[in-house]
Amino acid sequence: MVLSWLAMRSQGAYAEIASPVQNRRFDRALAEQWIRNGELSRLRPLLYEAAVDAVSELEWLQRVASAAMRRGELALASRCLQLVAEIRWGTAIRPQTAEFVGRPLPLHPEPRFLTASKLVHDAAQFRYLQSLGVLGAEFDPVIGEYEAISRELKAGHAWRVPLDGPLYERVGAVFNLMANTRETPRLQRALSLTWDGAAIEAAYDAAPLGVVVIDNFLTADALREVRAYCLESTVWTGNRYAHGRLGAFFHDGFNCPLLIQIAEEVRGAFPNLLGNRYPLRQLWAFKNTECLPADVTTHADFAAVNVNFWITPDDANLEPDRGGLVVHGVEAPLGWGFDTYNSRSDVIRAFLRATRTEPLRIPYRQNRAIIFNSDLFHATDKVTFRPEYENHRINVTMLFGDRQNDHAHHVGATAGQGLPASRSWRSKSFSLARRMR
Repeated sequence: MVLSWLAMRSQGAYAEIASPVQNRRFDRALAEQWIRNGELSRLRPLLYEAAVDAVSELEWLQRVASAAMRRGELALASRCLQLVAEIRWGTAIRPQTAEFVGRPLPLHPEPRFLTASKLVHDAAQFRYLQSLGVLGAEFDPVIGEYEAISRELKAGHAWRVPLDGPLYERVGAVFNLMANTRETPRLQRALSLTWDGAAIEAAYDAAPLGVVVIDNFLTADALREVRAYCLESTVWTGNRYAHGRLGAFFHDGFNCPLLIQIAEEVRGAFPNLLGNRYPLRQLWAFKNTECLPADVTTHADFAAVNVNFWITPDDANLEPDRGGLVVHGVEAPLGWGFDTYNSRSDVIRAFLRATRTEPLRIPYRQNRAIIFNSDLFHATDKVTFRPEYENHRINVTMLFGDRQNDHAHHVGATAGQGLPASRSWRSKSFSLARRMR
């Protein structure tokens, strides 16, 4: 459905976005031009009106973003997804842009569900933002409702309930929406100069398990800014995970210029490993708000290469030899579907027992990055961090390339078949692991 524009009241503004041939239609070509030019404030009111009655323009923006990511145009993808998140995850209580003040938000929101751990986390985050002067006493009633509902859910032994009915009346205007997004611009440099990309690529190629660890991954300024962004931005929308884990995703608001800069610099630092071969396909972060048992998140990812780094200070970790990453020296079989290799813990555990591989355990350290083949089964190690809001364990993950386009895979190979030697940039142990299956 094409919306009859309220913007027609301002004929000058409407003339800029509508063409004579497309009268009363949203001009996507011109909109993309404005996005490329960074003219988001010019576009927001008209995009909003186009999205009021139909979700098609938001879906179009997501398609533009996906295509831009495949081409390596991360700035364009970031701006498209920023607009989508502002409309689908924004709140009228505290709009993040002047153009949306006074407009109903969100539009076409994702279904939302309440969990006690998410409510406790968000109440603590609001208090943290109040301590910084970002939020004021007007959020005290919201915090009170969050804490009250979390107690009600715990008393009723309810893990995850829909946000509807009386619960929506109490907190629906703000729960799991972007009440604050911290401005986090690009820096002069994001990646530390203490390590050499060529040496890391050589180490990756020679490593027994094809896993490389980099300490002092980010500059001190970049680490501080990314951490501040994660602490201050209410973008932790993914609460479908057990043990109080929360996710923040590129398509749903986990998106700032500094994160894009880091992804760009990572590709530039590893021209043989990533370069133009593997574009950024996904960007997310996970936060552990509670203790996490070992071996409950074992999975493989859909990408070719995984870059995972940690940003919480070391003194938050109560078990310094744990809390990091466990990587198994075996890939998910090519014949498995995503749901199997990513979430079927029963199947994965049986498969790993059969392979009898000894996992590599990498302890947690702030500003440590791990680069590894996304096909390798891996898991967050046992997490026992201090419970205060600022001490939650946070990892940022960047996924590059697609599993099906992984140059090191032998298409059509199955267990027991001979497989080719590894590519020059890939650890030779990967080919050995395939042949042993």
